[in-house]
Amino acid sequence: MKKVLFAVLAASVFTFAVSAQNSLVDEPNPETIGNESAMQALHEISLDKFEREGSWNVHISPDYGVITSRLFEGSPAMKDPLKEDEGKENEDTQVLGVKVEFFKRGINSFYITSQRPIPIEGVTKTVSVWVCGRNMGHELYLLVEDYFGRNYELYMGSLGFSGWKKLTAVVPPSPDGEHGIVQHSAYYGDKPGLRIIGFRVDCDPMLSRGAYYMYLDDLRCVTDLYDMQNHDEDDMADNW
Repeated sequence: MKKVLFAVLAASVFTFAVSAQNSLVDEPNPETIGNESAMQALHEISLDKFEREGSWNVHISPDYGVITSRLFEGSPAMKDPLKEDEGKENEDTQVLGVKVEFFKRGINSFYITSQRPIPIEGVTKTVSVWVCGRNMGHELYLLVEDYFGRNYELYMGSLGFSGWKKLTAVVPPSPDGEHGIVQHSAYYGDKPGLRIIGFRVDCDPMLSRGAYYMYLDDLRCVTDLYDMQNHDEDDMADNW
């Protein structure tokens, strides 16, 4: 009897471990992020497709290397187009390439920032981007600005993979509307709550040598537009 109970217990623990591991592999579910009620209107929105030359800047400390960027023809084959983009594949044909030539090994970072902060309406749940990381163990962070203009960084993942991969950052909800990343406030009018500043790549000191190449495409977000969609047409906007 004891052997049977032990076998059942071991099987239960194994099942729980496998399910937990699978949950870590799966993409975050925007429907469960900061959801306090069933009243949500989630939409996946394209923020930038990296099609315009000069719309993104790159920077690295001149003590550690030289950085350049340019657009290239290409696109991730596994990328699913948004419904509104179906039939417009000829308008999404380029990706942003970034090249870093390191002077020496060391603890350093480089930045990829938008020419202008990209505002997101509604309450943002997740932000994703397709990245070609060249199988280097550098770390990618998303740089954002909240409703009050405070800057935050959100971890997106390691670049230690080959080919294209979709990396996603979860935007944690504010616990009280004052602390953390605040995206809306009834006390300060109506305006987009989150702005995308860009990305930071923290380099692995042992791999920061020679030339490093990476590519970006299709910056998207999942945002909750419930309040905006249910705003009465005859109601004034608090943005003056």
